[in-house]
Amino acid sequence: MNIPNKITLSRIFLIPIFIILLSVPFNWGVWNIGESSLPVSHLAAAILFIVASTTDWVDGYYARKYNLVTNLGKFLDPLADKLLVATALILLVELGLAPAWVTIIIISREFAITGLRLVAAGEGVVLAAGSMGKLKTVTQMVAIAALLLHNFPFSYIGLPFATIMLYVALFFTILSGYDYFVKNWHVMRDSK
Repeated sequence: MNIPNKITLSRIFLIPIFIILLSVPFNWGVWNIGESSLPVSHLAAAILFIVASTTDWVDGYYARKYNLVTNLGKFLDPLADKLLVATALILLVELGLAPAWVTIIIISREFAITGLRLVAAGEGVVLAAGSMGKLKTVTQMVAIAALLLHNFPFSYIGLPFATIMLYVALFFTILSGYDYFVKNWHVMRDSK
């Protein structure tokens, strides 16, 4: 249990707090921004989400820099990412801030890639995340943070940045999933 793995676990342990912030009707007030309003509990959840998302970069950087890459870390890191993103998207749908069909596509892609990785692992092949997958993760996290912030600060100028980023994230989710399957289809083709 090295430091990068502890950082990854902290990301997982922040998820229940994130759920509580968005699910419990706290009466902490509302901040009016542009043409929309931002409940303070959503602001707190957005800050927590941004902190948790940042730990994804921190644990990876630390593990590579100090050669602390472990099998536990290879398992926990993508799991933590998927749990955080899926939780946030499902809660955004519940709050009426994201369309369900987009969430379904994004989560379905994650299931499909996880299935491919499981087949590969059964064949003794480790499939590393590519640059397209990292771009997908960044755009998803930016989109989720913007949605949690009710499009702040872009609501002041009427730019639907959060919605635009959600569709950019959807685009890269589909593209990276396609790219991942094309590059690794041999695993499915050659499996016993």
